[in-house]
Amino acid sequence: MPQQSVYVVIPCYRASRTVLKVIAAIGEEVDGIVVVDDGCPEHTGRFVREHCEDPRLTVITHPENQGVGGATISGFREAERQGAAFIVKVDADGQMDPALIGQFIRPLQAGEADYVKGNRFFELSYLAQMPRTRLVGNAALSFLSKLSSGYWDLMDPTNGYIALNSKLLRVLPLEKISRGYFFESDMLFRLNTVRAVVRDIPLVARYGDAESQMNLADMPGYFAQEHVIRLFKRIFYNYFLRDFSVASLQLVFGLMLFLYGLISGGLIWHSNALSGVATPTGTIVITALQIILGFQLLMSFLSYDMSRHCTDPITRSMEREAR
Repeated sequence: MPQQSVYVVIPCYRASRTVLKVIAAIGEEVDGIVVVDDGCPEHTGRFVREHCEDPRLTVITHPENQGVGGATISGFREAERQGAAFIVKVDADGQMDPALIGQFIRPLQAGEADYVKGNRFFELSYLAQMPRTRLVGNAALSFLSKLSSGYWDLMDPTNGYIALNSKLLRVLPLEKISRGYFFESDMLFRLNTVRAVVRDIPLVARYGDAESQMNLADMPGYFAQEHVIRLFKRIFYNYFLRDFSVASLQLVFGLMLFLYGLISGGLIWHSNALSGVATPTGTIVITALQIILGFQLLMSFLSYDMSRHCTDPITRSMEREAR
């Protein structure tokens, strides 16, 4: 087994028409391939066993569907059990080019990053093939993900083409990570809590005739709710539980002043308006100062949060400690 072995994990659900082409396109730089049949009604796992003779192949079958996140995590654990140093996740629908695997693992091998993900937004020309609904949706989700994950320099958070150093699996709470379509976004949130270094890799998305299993009508509300939950968790973990700094005070006093100014000022104005009484100038000035000062403190906190970059890969630190 190579010391720096590379494994590819392929979660499968209704992918019997495309998965063999994906496996065939995986190059020699990959030492192992883990196909995860996630309770597929087409029995993709059995189909792969019967029609693929690649000696690198391992097939896992879930009796029941767990979701793309659950299938990916099962694949990660199997790859780690087999001794993988680096793990790449590629979807089975053929929309991710396996020829890019070398680019994804290069920053990991060089010790420059802990986790690498694709970014279809890097060049304007890359967006030509992306359906307009996906483009708008991903742009909105990218902003929400910046808030919830703290990785302000990343785009395209739902991109499923990812690679990671297997040492990350020792520090990530895999049992808590979302098993559904929120998996990639939740991974970014979890990575930030352990101060992992994440890097984007530009790529051109390929859209074939494969149908998405995602219910697009339900996704906006679900994703927004999950991002808000992760935002509050991240703020609590990073600024109150594991650390406490001037930025923590800026957030607390900024929120207090801003909200108090808005609420009290609004109530005073509403009461005076109903009574036909003009609001005193002094009251207006004091309320405005509270709102402005609170807003400035919140902007200072946001500026600090955006500049709080992780620069030293956690997996490199783990290697140093192991020596």
